Amino acid sequence: MFKSIVSIRERFSPQLRKVAVNTSWLFADRILRMGVGLFVGVWVARYLGTQQFGLLNYATAFVALLTPFATLGLDNIVIREIVRDSSYKDEILGTTFFLKLLGGIVLVVLSIFSISLLRSGDRLTSWVVSVLSAGVIFQAFDTIDLQFQAQVQSKYTVIAKNLAFIVITLVKLTLIQINASLIAFAWVVLLESGLGAIGLAINYRMQGYSFWAWRWSLTRAIALLKESWALMLSGLTIMIYMRIDQIMLGQMIDDRAVGLYSAATRISEVWYFIPTAIASSMFPTIVEAKGISESLYYQRIKQLLRLMVFLSTAIAIPMTFLSKTFVVGLFGQEYIAASSILAIHIWASLFVFMGVATSPWFITEGLTKLSLQRTLIGAIANVLLNFLLIPTYSGNGAAIATVISYAFAAFIANLFNQKTRNMFFIQFKALILIN
Repeated sequence: MFKSIVSIRERFSPQLRKVAVNTSWLFADRILRMGVGLFVGVWVARYLGTQQFGLLNYATAFVALLTPFATLGLDNIVIREIVRDSSYKDEILGTTFFLKLLGGIVLVVLSIFSISLLRSGDRLTSWVVSVLSAGVIFQAFDTIDLQFQAQVQSKYTVIAKNLAFIVITLVKLTLIQINASLIAFAWVVLLESGLGAIGLAINYRMQGYSFWAWRWSLTRAIALLKESWALMLSGLTIMIYMRIDQIMLGQMIDDRAVGLYSAATRISEVWYFIPTAIASSMFPTIVEAKGISESLYYQRIKQLLRLMVFLSTAIAIPMTFLSKTFVVGLFGQEYIAASSILAIHIWASLFVFMGVATSPWFITEGLTKLSLQRTLIGAIANVLLNFLLIPTYSGNGAAIATVISYAFAAFIANLFNQKTRNMFFIQFKALILIN
């Protein structure tokens, strides 16, 4: 018995064990947020009602749509560069920080200007969007997290962000008890971003690193942006087909429709932490495998894809049949119309999981421009389908549009390019459970 346990342990390299530990931290983070966050989010939804809950989610989606202009598509590229050559770590981090800080300021200006055009005269929505967009500036401090990810040490980010999350959870519960206004919940989101940034900075210093070592390099900035612009646009198109449905529902129907749709997606998208946690931990090992052998490299990608297909279908099937139970049980009778939306939208998870699983391959192969093309196809499909389906089917139409567009962006689009066709067949085999 003891020998068999030792034998099993020996099969896993120190790097894979490190990945497993890192993944467990990320899972612990997301499980805490999924459990507590869903509970508090439901309470907030019940408190605000479908109309104001819809307005808050409309504003959140609006800011999220523009967030790629702040993150600049730099994250995975920065991680890759640190993994490849850590001797330039401080120059990479310093340059990335200032690029993201400038991007955050641009996002605030862009958000305020855009919402004033779309909803002129609606002061409440303008205020909520302004406050939420200001919180994105603090995401510049997520540069610290990129180093922790490169070192497969996400626990430091988890600790910092979860302390902020716990404090904010208590604040939200207090706001409900004192009958606070909608704008107060927007300020709380801004506060969470600030506390998270402070926590990351403290953790960075506690690990013996210094911000004073960070250096700005114009040459490095140009090199990073030259490669990341396609990922930034890809991120923008991803946000379009992930968030445009809520914005179009708000513009074409009303905020109540957004509230119902948001309740359904709150349950459907809560599972998206799973592929992100696994893929972010596997990314350094996939890059490493590329340098060892093509066989090992594709073996790890195939294993990741098969795992994603299994997990997503294991979630989607029961959620389809229990959608009404979940929606009414969590949000109350006022949100019952969201159950049919959930039964449809949950199947988007299959393609979300597959898309996240192939992202390391696109980065490692330097196919970021092709990644942009496939997500652009999904974004265009989503907008067109929403225009066609929302007027007749409201939230159900938006859910159908989302599933179809996700399938195009994460899977079907790979068939139409010679460079990605092999990945399409790898995905297809994973989908039908063929080795």
